Amino acid sequence: MADFIQALDPSKLVLIGTAMSFVTSGFSAPVYNLPIFLFGMYAQEASDAVQSLKAFTFLLAGSMFYDIIWMVNNSQNWFIKLVSILLLLLKIPTTFAFVTALQQRGAAFSGLGIRGNDLSGATVWSMPGGFTSSARDGYQNVDSPVDGPKPLSVPPAQPAPQPAAPTPGAYQAV
Repeated sequence: MADFIQALDPSKLVLIGTAMSFVTSGFSAPVYNLPIFLFGMYAQEASDAVQSLKAFTFLLAGSMFYDIIWMVNNSQNWFIKLVSILLLLLKIPTTFAFVTALQQRGAAFSGLGIRGNDLSGATVWSMPGGFTSSARDGYQNVDSPVDGPKPLSVPPAQPAPQPAAPTPGAYQAV
């Protein structure tokens, strides 16, 4: 299956999809297909536009669900319905071909957490409150002995000031 998808030419698939959506645009058909495929032609031609290619891939994949909903809720002529169904079926290999093209260009689907075969990803945050596995001992086994609290570093004590000698004959010198 992977060899079949890699053998597909994304430029020809998007050209066929554009032509089919142009044919259906004059009749009762989803109006969003032609702009999506025109955007796909632009995104496919720009070799350095990885973000545009990602946007087209997500739009194309999402529009498949909207096509099904639109076909259920609206009636069409038999020929236009046939072209719309063929266009819907064409979107499946086109989406896979563009995902493959994105992977070949080194793009990452960061929104999904998928970067090729690397699913572990980089750590973005760490657990607060000392529960990390860094220099602090955040975790302790139940069976391990409990250490006493460590003394805080206290500054050396200042010598207490000597009370002044009371003056003789003071009123409150008791």
